Amino acid sequence: MHIYQEQKFNIPALAGISPEQLEIHLGLYAGYVKHVNLLREKIHDLQKTDTEKYAYAIAELRRRFSFEFNGMRMHEYYFEQFESGSTPLPSTSFGTDATSSSVKKSVSEKYGSWEKFIEHFKEVGMSRGIGWTVLYFDPKGNSSTGEPHTLWVGDHELGVLAGLPIVVALDMWEHAYMIDYKPAEKSKYIDAFLASINWKIAESRFAAA
Repeated sequence: MHIYQEQKFNIPALAGISPEQLEIHLGLYAGYVKHVNLLREKIHDLQKTDTEKYAYAIAELRRRFSFEFNGMRMHEYYFEQFESGSTPLPSTSFGTDATSSSVKKSVSEKYGSWEKFIEHFKEVGMSRGIGWTVLYFDPKGNSSTGEPHTLWVGDHELGVLAGLPIVVALDMWEHAYMIDYKPAEKSKYIDAFLASINWKIAESRFAAA
């Protein structure tokens, strides 16, 4: 049976997100990896023992698996974005400028400008509850070049857009910011996140989509 391994991330000092916050958050991510493996092992063991007798238990473990797996994978998207430190994208261009950003072009076309996209992304991040703010890209969207979508994903698995590549993932569970910010200050955490990520990671994800 394949064993999922905890990934290691090369994260430098970040402005607005403390080393202590990152350390605790990375420890929580490790817990998701652990429980993904435990669930798979438990399901396997019950199937080997008596699939019919433990059918209900196996079904419940399978339902739990999506929560643990998405928790693992979403955190990998999240922490990867901090690697190599804060890196901005080139200026938006709708011409032939080879240095322009495809991400900026796409979201600017939908939301009106890069600034309006950032405003919308922050607004979604301020949704009540625990979950994620995710920038997806739909290559089969309404335009010939596809369409970006900014969505709220509850927990890790509720509201996921099936099959769409993730471009940016923002963790909005309290554990992501409670060391550095009070609940009423989560907008400051969103600002710190947006200022700290390496936008070239988002650009590479967009290109791969």
